[in-house]
Amino acid sequence: MTYSHFVGRIVSRFSDSVFMLTDLKLKNLKPKQKQYRVADSHGLAIEINPNGSKLWRHRYRYNNKATMMSLGSYPMISLLDARQARDINKQMLKQGINPKQEKMLSSSVNPTFLDMFNQWIDNNKDDWSNKTTKQATQRANNYLIPTLGNLPIEDIKSPDMRNLLLKIQDSGKLDMLRKVKGIANGIFKYSVGMGVISVNPVRDLPNDIFRKKPVKHYSTIVDPKKIAPLLDKLDQYRGTYEVKTALNIAPHVFVRPNELVGLMWSEIDFDEKLIRISPERMKMNRMHLIPMSKQVLNLFKEISKYSRGGDYVFPSPRDIGKPITPDSLRNAIRKLGIEKEEFTSHSFRSMASTRLNELGFKGDVIEMQLAHAEGNKIRGAYNHAEYLPERKKMMQDWSNYLDKLQNKTSVSPSGLQQSLF
Repeated sequence: MTYSHFVGRIVSRFSDSVFMLTDLKLKNLKPKQKQYRVADSHGLAIEINPNGSKLWRHRYRYNNKATMMSLGSYPMISLLDARQARDINKQMLKQGINPKQEKMLSSSVNPTFLDMFNQWIDNNKDDWSNKTTKQATQRANNYLIPTLGNLPIEDIKSPDMRNLLLKIQDSGKLDMLRKVKGIANGIFKYSVGMGVISVNPVRDLPNDIFRKKPVKHYSTIVDPKKIAPLLDKLDQYRGTYEVKTALNIAPHVFVRPNELVGLMWSEIDFDEKLIRISPERMKMNRMHLIPMSKQVLNLFKEISKYSRGGDYVFPSPRDIGKPITPDSLRNAIRKLGIEKEEFTSHSFRSMASTRLNELGFKGDVIEMQLAHAEGNKIRGAYNHAEYLPERKKMMQDWSNYLDKLQNKTSVSPSGLQQSLF
């Protein structure tokens, strides 16, 4: 053995001792606000989720394509077990076998919850947005996989699911309880449909054992005599041009705050006088159309003249690659002396909904424009262009109504610009 080869082996061993995981290192890995991974060796890594769960991942390449495979949760799967599973995968790869596909085939006899979760995700991901798939995976990794992942799915019964869900409820996360229960229900329904199990253990859990999430009512202003002073106050804002214009547009379009601040120029159709918000940015993952009134169209044309470039209509003053945030709208409203008990950045929606109903517009048209979930009024076969002619008229009438309250006859772009400087 040459001297250089000997030194190389010593350095390699020293490097492994420094960077490879140990049981002590694994126990000391603490959760952070965001998910993160710590590498072991040869593609093996541990993934630490915000709730403290730790999941083994194996990254490898098959047919020149990067793939990541779950090996189970720690400490249920020990460091030694994870390394052995990784080494088995490496042997299969040498034989031209894809370990992930092989596991799915071999697990068909007695699949685990994790096996069926992966199949469920693969079955749905082409029909879901990337955001929906990512959220379902993160929530399952946080709340389901650590406890259920390595269990045969046929062994999981209703009491197991009840205890798991009640634990989430005890933490006060009632909204997360509903979401996790929905994910688990989807996995078990899929497993029943595939003939893997005969009973969905979530289906048999009565809703009465879980606390309902309190309905949150946003403070708002609906009295016409108070709407005009509110709009006048918004006109008095002396902050950034982007926030100022967003505040001027908000009452007219009444979209959710994150949908407004995240508007992209690619979503603005000046010719058709329509805003087309992509499904990925909508709460219900459906494209949403917003007819632009003449007033709104003028505001967008005006802000386009002062665009600093980039994709966003309302770019951050500090980073053109990011939009302003919903917090910037809320903070602007607070700076104008409007308290949260009186009005919030979300209140434009309830203000418009209440007044439009009182003004006699059809409920279905209003609900469609609000992009609400399918409910009592909107039928399930959602069509983002439904009622579009009526919505166009309603949006123009609404802008005219707001102008009338302020004794305005039209929106003057030059007047807007002069009010800022």
